[in-house]
Amino acid sequence: MTAMSKSTQNLRYSALIANLSLILWVGVWQSTLSPHPHLNSFVLAGMWVLPMLFPLKGILEGRPYTHAWANFILMLYFLHALTILWIDGGERLLALVELGITSWAFVSNILFARHRGRELGIKLKKLSQVEKEERENHGDKK
Repeated sequence: MTAMSKSTQNLRYSALIANLSLILWVGVWQSTLSPHPHLNSFVLAGMWVLPMLFPLKGILEGRPYTHAWANFILMLYFLHALTILWIDGGERLLALVELGITSWAFVSNILFARHRGRELGIKLKKLSQVEKEERENHGDKK
């Protein structure tokens, strides 16, 4: 395994702390700070936290690919925060914290995945290269 530079390691810690902070924040928000009046708040909190647990193993292990795809899951929390900011004045501060942590996690995940991917020699092909290879593989001479 290729050694991780100090700056990449700092990005990894930032991403790790941000993702864990979001798990903690969402769990506390849904279970304690603003529990649902008619549903079991701990079950609801568990349902909100569950999607963030799927990439957690790879994030804890520092896998760049997992950090990258975890951002798709973060979009759920990003949209949730924006929706609450727009419609619910009573929970705006809670949503603002969620939006901040989610944005921090998103940016940290991207930067870590990019830096670590470069260190490991992992590169995504440019779209033009992928299209060229597809044409060659399928006999299309456009």
